[in-house]
Amino acid sequence: MTVTTTGSAVDGRHYDVVIVGSGWAGSLLARHLGKQNWRVLVLEAGNGGTDSWEGFQDTVRTFSSAVIKVPNAAYRKNAAAPFPDVLDLRSTGQSTYTASGHFKQTGPFPYGTDYIRALGGAAMHWLGAVPRMFPEDYATRTKFQYGADWPITAEALERHVREAELLIGTAGDGAAQAELGVVKDTKYQYPMEEIPPSYQDRRFRELLKGASVKDETAGIDYPLKVYGLPQGRNSTPNPAWTDGSGKPYRPRGAVGVPNFGERCVGNASCTPICPVQAKSLPLKLQQDFTDSVHVATRCVVSRVLPGRGGTVRGVEFREYGDPATATSRPYSVEADIVVLAAHAIENAVLLLASGMANSSDNVGRHLMDHPTLLAWAEMPKTIPIGPFRGPGHTSGLECFRTGQGRKKRAPFRVEIGNWGWGWATGAPLSSVARMLALGGDASGDVLDNGYFGPKLRHGLGQQINRQVQLQIAVEQHADRENRVTIDPARHRDGMGNPRPIIHYDLDQRVKDGLYAARAASVEIFKVLGAKDRTKLGRQEDGSYPLGYFSHSPRDGLKALDLGYHGAGHGAGTHIMGTQKSTSVVDSYQRTHDHPNLYAVGCGSMPSIGTSNPTLTMAALALRSAERIHRDLAELHQPVTVAAGKAAAK
Repeated sequence: MTVTTTGSAVDGRHYDVVIVGSGWAGSLLARHLGKQNWRVLVLEAGNGGTDSWEGFQDTVRTFSSAVIKVPNAAYRKNAAAPFPDVLDLRSTGQSTYTASGHFKQTGPFPYGTDYIRALGGAAMHWLGAVPRMFPEDYATRTKFQYGADWPITAEALERHVREAELLIGTAGDGAAQAELGVVKDTKYQYPMEEIPPSYQDRRFRELLKGASVKDETAGIDYPLKVYGLPQGRNSTPNPAWTDGSGKPYRPRGAVGVPNFGERCVGNASCTPICPVQAKSLPLKLQQDFTDSVHVATRCVVSRVLPGRGGTVRGVEFREYGDPATATSRPYSVEADIVVLAAHAIENAVLLLASGMANSSDNVGRHLMDHPTLLAWAEMPKTIPIGPFRGPGHTSGLECFRTGQGRKKRAPFRVEIGNWGWGWATGAPLSSVARMLALGGDASGDVLDNGYFGPKLRHGLGQQINRQVQLQIAVEQHADRENRVTIDPARHRDGMGNPRPIIHYDLDQRVKDGLYAARAASVEIFKVLGAKDRTKLGRQEDGSYPLGYFSHSPRDGLKALDLGYHGAGHGAGTHIMGTQKSTSVVDSYQRTHDHPNLYAVGCGSMPSIGTSNPTLTMAALALRSAERIHRDLAELHQPVTVAAGKAAAK
């Protein structure tokens, strides 16, 4: 692999494939095609640097010094390749908000999902959760009369899902996932053993055993059972796993340190960054790149270049230095095949700016996320649960994800949070502030003079040690009116490229799902014996949380204060399908309008179910890589000219 930051080094050159973006999808494609000896150029808009050990540690220090530990806290802002941040949004009233930063937002509800533009893409701040989708998630229109069906089935994608789990280095319990119904083979083995359940997970299993919750929205009783979460992070290599030749699984090394990959040691900062690199990253995958793969960072693609007969011939881009300043002229590269792998939203912006692949008027439409409701409570003093250890969550309640309840409301997945009230209230810093009588978290008790010395230490230990938080991710189906658009005349970024304009809303089905999620959390806390401290409505200072609304699914059910956060799971915008009139790409993520232009990633997904989408996205990328290899092989096969009659004599 060759890495450069000089656009002139690749300007005017021709490659077999140009890939825009170096996240999971782009890196998997480049790895696969490089091993087939195709000449591949990867253009990354963001900075490199984290591909060295010292550069990575500098990012760790940036995160450590950040006052507010949000997903992008480890990464410095980039004027040339801007990206959204959760801090760009602010509530201004009961149902109003303002938005700054990279996104221009026009919808009635805020789109709270962010991403990062850097070498490695959005995976540089991901949690590392890789649960599978359920087979029924691929056919919600057929089975439950909502959303859109996929043009492929879970069975058709199974081989690629397994390969993705291997390349990511997934830790999980195959038997438990088979019992859950997302793995068909009861003997399936993940390459690494399951991340050990947290102490809190074990207490949940004990306290919830035999309990059930009545979902009044769907009219169904759901038994509560805790399942472990498959994760893309190093645990113990699974001795039962084999590659078929008897060789054991060997974890990928850390970036800049060959043959070294530390196990998860519970730093509790998976989002955004694991200091010991136990979490899987595309940067580790990039160590497999062959010499035929060329990576250029700080190269911001502005448009796809049209070719002849409905084809495309390459891309145009600009580079920038440090500090971020654009070059005086655009560069261009040509390729037999162009692949956009730059995130669902950035892919849509590029297609719209290029006037490409939009004969169906579906580019940018069907924008999705997992609206996430937070619920938090305080366990009794006799039941400490030990938060702030390990990954963000290692277990969850999966019962609300499937079944006939989906006909009544959106399904949801209940994550058992390991980081106390960190997301909901900013704990533990907010807990310290409350103990010092400086304001702080929503524990309910008001202190007049504050605690100090031994009393402070004891009080913090007692209070933080009992913090419970549920993160409940709700499915959002593909809705044409949730969309990304551009307005180049009025909204451009520092490089002169169009900024994304986001129009986002929650429909009745999603609101019903959020309602059912909140109601379920109330009942779960009752079973645990925990005191519900959730406050989603009007706050003590008269303000309202971002994403607030009040809702009841139907007459007879009490309206509840509800709210949601973005999950960082941007999807839709160039969904796949069999019909050119209703979709943007086919099942291989090749655009219907241009035979040599692919748009890959979560943007192709017609539905996202209740799973973190990275694993499915990775499987789709591997499937596309096989198709692109076949495309190139057909294009480059020798041409045999038939001899004429005279020559044959």
